[in-house]
Amino acid sequence: MSKDCFYCEKDDRLQDLMIKIEELQISDFYLNRDQTHPGRCILAFNQHKKEVFELTSSELHRFMEDLSIAAKALQEAFAPDKINYAIFGDIVSHLHVHLVPKYKNGENWGEAFQNSPPSPQKRSESDYEQLIHRIKKQL
Repeated sequence: MSKDCFYCEKDDRLQDLMIKIEELQISDFYLNRDQTHPGRCILAFNQHKKEVFELTSSELHRFMEDLSIAAKALQEAFAPDKINYAIFGDIVSHLHVHLVPKYKNGENWGEAFQNSPPSPQKRSESDYEQLIHRIKKQL
């Protein structure tokens, strides 16, 4: 656990960016408040690790299972043409994966998505609740 890490602290910094959907085997599954790409989520490892290679083989296996479960739920809930996966960490070093549903003729199709788009698409709290419900039905 790192006091500087909002994934570990689960404080307002985290709540301002995302909403928890579910705890999976070894990770927490979040809906990103920026819905420029409908269904965009984040899967965060449930301990403070920086790199994939720091995981034991059991942790890595379970994390990949969680990633697969999360991606399948997004596929079934939103029917994107492709799901992109991104692991950053320059600023937020806690191991996490962005799951970004992409749609033909949609935002950033055929190119990398922008983690911080110029005009993030925020939704109402009731819209977030509906999106979370759609995802949870598929878990």
